[in-house]
Amino acid sequence: MLTVHTQSFAHGVHPEELKEQTVGLPVARLPFVDRYVLPLSQHAGAPSEPVVQVGDQVQRGDVLARPGGFVSTTLHSPVTGRVRALAPRKHPNGQMVAAFEIEADPFATQQLPRREPLDWAAMELDAFVEQVQRAGLVGLGGAAFPTHVKYRLPEGRRCEHLVINGCECEPYLTCDHRLMLERPAAVIRGIEIVSRLLGADHSTIGVELNKPDAIDALRAACHGRTDITVTGLAVKYPQGAEKMLIKALFDREVPAGKLPLDLGMIVNNVQTMAGIADYFDDGKPLIERMITVAGPGIERPANLVVPIGTSVRAVLEYCGLRAETRQVVMGGPMMGQALASLDAPVLKGTSGLLAFTEAAIHHDVEYACVRCGNCLEACSNLLNPQKLARLARGGRLDELEQACVNDCMECGACTYACPSGVPIVHLIRTAKATLRRRKGSR
Repeated sequence: MLTVHTQSFAHGVHPEELKEQTVGLPVARLPFVDRYVLPLSQHAGAPSEPVVQVGDQVQRGDVLARPGGFVSTTLHSPVTGRVRALAPRKHPNGQMVAAFEIEADPFATQQLPRREPLDWAAMELDAFVEQVQRAGLVGLGGAAFPTHVKYRLPEGRRCEHLVINGCECEPYLTCDHRLMLERPAAVIRGIEIVSRLLGADHSTIGVELNKPDAIDALRAACHGRTDITVTGLAVKYPQGAEKMLIKALFDREVPAGKLPLDLGMIVNNVQTMAGIADYFDDGKPLIERMITVAGPGIERPANLVVPIGTSVRAVLEYCGLRAETRQVVMGGPMMGQALASLDAPVLKGTSGLLAFTEAAIHHDVEYACVRCGNCLEACSNLLNPQKLARLARGGRLDELEQACVNDCMECGACTYACPSGVPIVHLIRTAKATLRRRKGSR
């Protein structure tokens, strides 16, 4: 069933889409490389805890580390090979973190061992949640929040509506679009599994209207089902944020400090749904993911299936990194982070790698805030970004909390809209990190 909604969430911005480099490119597979680095921290929550030792031989899909708590997840080997090290390695966040280094076996076929499908239909919810945690699944839209945590329903709560994010509203990125075109049946299968186990009454997939072929593919894959609705949405950023998506689809607001489950909803990404299908039907844990490689600094843009732990350098060399590249961003240009080292690995939450030449980098000269209100008009969470930036710059952390800084999702719309070049989201992000450290030291 297909519907089209013209309603949307309040405010937001309309950056250039810049998707033409890769939107028409089928997904290819990156060849295996010699070495993989798997940080124990590549998801929200506690780091995973190692279960193998240096020198151990591992098969593709073997467990390397178990969850370090409930808000944590399993880490698997992306290749057959040998554990060369468990030591600090470069992380995309710029820090050195504990990580496995796996040396791939050059003579292995790297075929995933065949595993029997799991009888998910016979599972209780607790057993399902445990299996999703074993699969190592996290939100594949970029947040990397462990998926199973959303499925542990508190006493007295239920999921009435499963909401699936197919918006992919960040500029340049097209890997979700290609997934919906090339694997729509896997997306629908994942939705079927999750909605059945959670007892959801209905499921809705939200897809922006700049992806009409993806809408058609998903509608065809539904085979006339009445329990799944495919909804076309107006193109706007940050529509993929779960609160904004719920507002656009249902005209309902998730209150500040609350979760979609408080409205009886759970939100997942389309790649996460395909990952559910891959694990329960084929026994394939999260050992690889689709990413987009694009930008002015890339000679051969691509949508690629990349094993988790592949170095950014290896991916960019495969796609042809132009000599005049001056900046590489992991993720999209709005919420992604510039990398200090190309030796950092692709993580579970990596949605894209973007390379920018000097001519493509916008170097803002910062001027004084002129109180124009553009950042307020851009903020879809109805915050006052210029006030938050001012408090953050002054180190006034208590006042920041009172001003609801933790409701900021760091989408970058305020910075994009600022005519004075004030690095609003950077100031807010840094202050929030300081707040977390201060609370952790108490």
